Amino acid sequence: MTHLRRVTAVAMLALGVVPVTGVFPVAAAAKPATPDVVRPSANPVKLQSAPRPLSVTYTYEGQRRTLNDFLTRTKTNGFLVLDGQKIVSERYVDAGRDTRFQSWSMAKSITSAAVGIALRDGHIRSIDDPVTRYLPELRKSGYNGVSIRNLLRMSSGIEWDERNDVPRVQVAANKGRPVKKIAARQVQGWEPGSAFEYTSMNSFVLARLVSQATGTPYHRYLERKIWQPAGMADTAQIANDGNGDSLGYCCVYATERDFARFGLLYLRMGKANGRQVVPASWIKASTKSSSVNPRYGLHWWLGGEGERDFLAAGFGGQFIYVSPEHNVVVVKSTTSTTPPDQEEALTAFRAVAAEVAKTRR
Repeated sequence: MTHLRRVTAVAMLALGVVPVTGVFPVAAAAKPATPDVVRPSANPVKLQSAPRPLSVTYTYEGQRRTLNDFLTRTKTNGFLVLDGQKIVSERYVDAGRDTRFQSWSMAKSITSAAVGIALRDGHIRSIDDPVTRYLPELRKSGYNGVSIRNLLRMSSGIEWDERNDVPRVQVAANKGRPVKKIAARQVQGWEPGSAFEYTSMNSFVLARLVSQATGTPYHRYLERKIWQPAGMADTAQIANDGNGDSLGYCCVYATERDFARFGLLYLRMGKANGRQVVPASWIKASTKSSSVNPRYGLHWWLGGEGERDFLAAGFGGQFIYVSPEHNVVVVKSTTSTTPPDQEEALTAFRAVAAEVAKTRR
């Protein structure tokens, strides 16, 4: 039986990797709209089960630590390691292979892929176009004249507090209020392109941009352009606001193996089953440092320190980590509501990737 990972009201307080305090009233947390269904591929990318023991230790903040301790301490429910297309490690706690885990802000990296495909197909002329070229409804908002590029690199200039504004938007979406109207009320607080400010509303606007530019509902575009051609094996679900708009900044429910396939897609420079799904040029651009934050690309976090690795990251410790150097993908899912230490996670994942390469037969 397929499981859907349940999420508490407390867990819904944030959708990125930014710590959040407080709780919204239970009365305000209305029942969310029914998620949209994204159907799988008829030709899934085959992942071969080839388990082998991985003895992983790493040093963080002067302490020697183990992978097992890290996974336990961070309340990990799903953990999967790919050596190319071989599953060398897969473990679950109170979950299983059929569990659909909540992506939280890992969804932002999926939204980025959708933008890149729409750009390739000519639906978007240039990411240096103002977003209002495609969403004229935002011309009276702080998004007026802001480039798509600045939304992608989290430099829109919108006056935004991720701690407090995301919960409010989520509550509104759960109540069936159109998030596009909230986007149209945003104001500009600083010069776009001059700084980095993690802003989930940017990702909602990008998902709506894809929908409007292509004339296709976001979830259906994702199905046709990513989920099926990338060879996903299971149905996914995507949350919406009840008014036809996918949230874009969060809430893709998928299996651990399909999240791994998405990481594999980026490891393979956008190719799956011999087909170019995401343009290789977009993969390169997305995983390259921006001028406003050396550790962030176009909706992807970067490892930095001279390394080429990168990761999608979500609230509570959800990660898709990609190591081109070692040909490894790591996926980690959790129901924890504790803000994750992304630097420790990166250190642990690098140790995993190195161990996979070391033990490769």
